[in-house]
Amino acid sequence: MDKSALQKELVKMLGKDKVLYDELDLMYYSYDSSFLTKLEPANPWAVVLPRSTEEVQKIMKLAFDNNIDIIPRGAGTGETGGCVALKGGIVLDLSTWDEIVEVDAKNMQVILRPGVIHADLNKELAKYNLFFPPDPGSSQMCTIGGMVANNASGLRAVKYGCTEQYILGLEIVLANGDIITTGGMKARCIKNVSGLNLTKLMVGSEGILGVITQIRLRCWPRPKARGIAMAVFDNLDDAPATVLDVYQSGILPSGIEILDSSAIQAVNQFKPEINLPDAEAILLFEVDGNPPSVKYDGQVIKEVAGKRARNVEWSTEEKRMAELWEGRSITATAAARVRKDGSRIFAGEDISVPLAKVADTLRAIRALGDKYGIKVVNYGHIGDGNVHTAPVINPENPEEVEKVLQLVHDIHLLAIEMEGTTTGEHGVGAVRRKYAELEHGQAWQYMKEIKKAFDPKGIMNPGKLI
Repeated sequence: MDKSALQKELVKMLGKDKVLYDELDLMYYSYDSSFLTKLEPANPWAVVLPRSTEEVQKIMKLAFDNNIDIIPRGAGTGETGGCVALKGGIVLDLSTWDEIVEVDAKNMQVILRPGVIHADLNKELAKYNLFFPPDPGSSQMCTIGGMVANNASGLRAVKYGCTEQYILGLEIVLANGDIITTGGMKARCIKNVSGLNLTKLMVGSEGILGVITQIRLRCWPRPKARGIAMAVFDNLDDAPATVLDVYQSGILPSGIEILDSSAIQAVNQFKPEINLPDAEAILLFEVDGNPPSVKYDGQVIKEVAGKRARNVEWSTEEKRMAELWEGRSITATAAARVRKDGSRIFAGEDISVPLAKVADTLRAIRALGDKYGIKVVNYGHIGDGNVHTAPVINPENPEEVEKVLQLVHDIHLLAIEMEGTTTGEHGVGAVRRKYAELEHGQAWQYMKEIKKAFDPKGIMNPGKLI
């Protein structure tokens, strides 16, 4: 089936309002936030906007019968080329399918469709004094379906973990059009060890095994209080050491963020009125819970961090907490402004390493930046070793593009050398698949066999993950 025939068949099947095929429309789907797709945008043959499981099933059967690639897509905020059609095919835009089917407050869970926005979900759950803890940082944009597909985590992963820990069951349409429900067909329980755990297999599979059409998600009670501590360090090694000290004191913050000197300089250059202290590193500790426990945790953190830090400030006042957090919240934006003709690129941006090797990793990244003559801003979720790197280049300069690609390659190799991973939370996509064998060894071969079992024709998001 050629492109024109496919477009006509999709319109016949779904109606004109659910199919996009004009070149301008297709161009919008040729990229995500990754640097890869800025260099090599790739148009799909058609984009469909299904609003029911039955519509997805029809699309899948058509694609399977005609060997046409299927690429599931959420809000397109990903940074690895994971939702782009590398070699044509059909993009399933699930972002408009944003129905919250049921909030089952009595059973601490919610059932929803993949297009629901993270912030919108928590706004609805707040009515029941519940929340979905993972905070990916792009809360106002990212979809829950995308979070499930990439096993997203973010700022609160230290205490609350990744998305996978909250997914109780999924409805999935497979490559051949079969529909399966994981976690139990009728289950509303929170604990379930019956059968192979296909739910865990699907979470983080990045669309290479099937299309997620419904999600049963566990919720937690909303904490009643919150506090933030900022610790300032003259010695980079003292920052990760302090994180370990806090853990060993028996405190588990909801989040621990680091800004190294490059990030501090970027923030102060971008917004001087914030006036972050000139230092080798700043740590931000966030704690939440009931008011007495938050007060106690804050006092312990201030005491423990104070043994190594130049200064520690603690606050539970909303205005001051917002001021303390502002430097971290604008770091990604500030990174792009460290040179007038520069742009921050998303590549090699979320490696994760053991906590004990964070300082060595940050120093090694600085050395790589110097080696290639590229400014790199470093920050991240130090509580779980997740380091964000933000290379800043002029993307119109071919020489700089070539150098940054080599820099990013070296950063990925560095992560593995440091006993870490090439991606802590943003996924593999098309950007990091070449490191799969190096990172996973023989297990990589078994991943490919699982892929074949679910997708024998190889039409599900090809060229991604493995």
